[in-house]
Amino acid sequence: MSFDSPLSAYQHALEQQGFVADPAQARAVQALQRCHEALHQGRGAVQGVYLWGAVGRGKTWLMDQFHQSLKVPARRQHFHHFMGWVHQRSFQLSGIADPLQALARELAEEVRVLCFDELFVNDIGDAIILGRLFQVMFDQGVVMVCTSNQPPEQLYADGFNRDRFLPAIEAISRHMQVVAVDGGQDHRLHPGAATQRYWVCAQGQASALGPLFERLSVGQPVSDAPVLLGYRPVTVVKAARTVIWCRFADLCEQPFSAMDFMALCDRYGAILLSEVPGLSAQQRPGRIARGTEDAAERVVAGDRELPQLSAHDDAVRRFIALVDECYDRKVPLYLEAQVPMQQLYTEGYLEFAFRRTLSRLQEMQLERFGNP
Repeated sequence: MSFDSPLSAYQHALEQQGFVADPAQARAVQALQRCHEALHQGRGAVQGVYLWGAVGRGKTWLMDQFHQSLKVPARRQHFHHFMGWVHQRSFQLSGIADPLQALARELAEEVRVLCFDELFVNDIGDAIILGRLFQVMFDQGVVMVCTSNQPPEQLYADGFNRDRFLPAIEAISRHMQVVAVDGGQDHRLHPGAATQRYWVCAQGQASALGPLFERLSVGQPVSDAPVLLGYRPVTVVKAARTVIWCRFADLCEQPFSAMDFMALCDRYGAILLSEVPGLSAQQRPGRIARGTEDAAERVVAGDRELPQLSAHDDAVRRFIALVDECYDRKVPLYLEAQVPMQQLYTEGYLEFAFRRTLSRLQEMQLERFGNP
């Protein structure tokens, strides 16, 4: 069912779908409604909306209702999908004087509104691009509506050369209404029919994913040959036309990127991941050599320190990207791990980012998430 405004969608959810009244959500809906009305009344300068808060507070649902009710050209993307496109298009435009300006003009010709889910910045390359891109996007009249787990001033808080990102924060504050969606309950954890997609497997115990794979691949040819993912082969336990089964080490400890996980979700309707270890580990100091990472002027005094990373954090970043992609695309992810879900990652530099992952894994255990 489609609605003509975010307010009418929210009112219907409260009256007919059993939604729990939430003052924080109500404030967010009012901000989205004002933006919606301004867009459809043809006003020139329209203020966007930045929704932030803890996981499970309904931010994505609210933004999706806003996007679905729009009658002006709009694009809705997960933020890391957008950044993948920005990097690719910037490279294609690298021969011209101002590629980011050209990119912003292209966006403005295609859409009036950009809706981003999960705006989160932890990469120096993204931070440097966004420092200017947000400014030129707003200058071109693109309206941005987004969700995030952090307020704008905390984005990329511990990042290197954060001063390069500060113009992006200033642009957000000037062109978007910032709304805290900080209700006290995680709406993802409301009761729903359970569907097990997470198992704990002790060493030497038969895998629960074997019978599951057989059920999901019935009638399809099955192979254990490596599958080409992007330009790299991924080792599989088994793969069929609509389902793939990999070990954690073969998918998350190899040099795959978020773009590769997008391709994985394009190709398969269900993903099985076994031998997931406990991912917590004591943090250890890291260093970065002088003259690297676009910041020679900041490191002329010698080497500088990296954040306290743990032994698993590279693999954890990939695991987070995989869960995000499966969640966003509604591709069921079946996990078999050595520890219970709540114990997957309890200590490390990525603890904040992993909270969202844990909440999403919990929601994936509900039938409403979808079946292949």
